[in-house]
Amino acid sequence: MGFFSQALLAYVLVSIHLGLSQPFLRLRPSPSDHLPVLDLKEDPDPEHDPREQDLAERTLRKKLGSNFDPNFMSIEQPALMNLSAHELPLRTPGPMPNEIKKLDLSETPYGRRVKVGKKARRKFLQWLWTYTHCPVVYTWKDLGVRFWPRYIKEGNCFNERSCSFPEGMFCKPVKSITKTFLRWYCQGFLKQKYCTWIPVQYPIISECKCSC
Repeated sequence: MGFFSQALLAYVLVSIHLGLSQPFLRLRPSPSDHLPVLDLKEDPDPEHDPREQDLAERTLRKKLGSNFDPNFMSIEQPALMNLSAHELPLRTPGPMPNEIKKLDLSETPYGRRVKVGKKARRKFLQWLWTYTHCPVVYTWKDLGVRFWPRYIKEGNCFNERSCSFPEGMFCKPVKSITKTFLRWYCQGFLKQKYCTWIPVQYPIISECKCSC
C-alpha cells in the first residue's frame, strides 16, 4: 500500500472515530454553497478548550506563519466588534461594468428610438450602477476560544433592499476567498486524550452580485 493510500485510510478511520465518539465536535466549517458560514455546534465541555499555556501568541504565530492576515483576523477583540452591518460604511461601487456602460438607452423595447443627451445618459448609468451594485459588508465575528486567531472579519452581501429595477432580485455571493486559521482539536478521553492545534481553511465572501 502506497503512502497516499495509507494516509487516505488513516483519514477515513479518524473521521469515523470522531463521528462516533464526539458527535458535538466539528473540526471546521463544513463545505457549503451557503455563505457566510453558520456557527459551529461545539461540545460545551471546557475540557475540550485550550489551556492558557496552549495560547502562547509567539508559538501560535510561528505555527500559523505567513497565513496570518491582519486584514481578516485579529487576536484581540476589535474596536468595531459590536457594530451592526447597517452601521458600517459601504464600499463605493468602483468602476462601472461593461454591461452597463454599453447599454443603448436610445432604443426602447418596442423599437422606437429616443434622444438621450450625453450628460443625462452618464447620470442615468451611474444611478443604475449604484442601485444595482452589491457591496460586501464586512463585520467581525468571534469564533470562540477553539480558533486562533479568535476573531475573523466575515463578509456578507448587502441585502437591505432589492438590487434590481423593477424589484425582485437580491444580492448573493458569487466569489469567496479562504483564510487559514488554527483549530484546537482533541481526540480520545481522559488520560488518553490528545489535543493540538491544526490548520483549517475558513471561506469568506469576497464578491456579491445581483441575482434571482
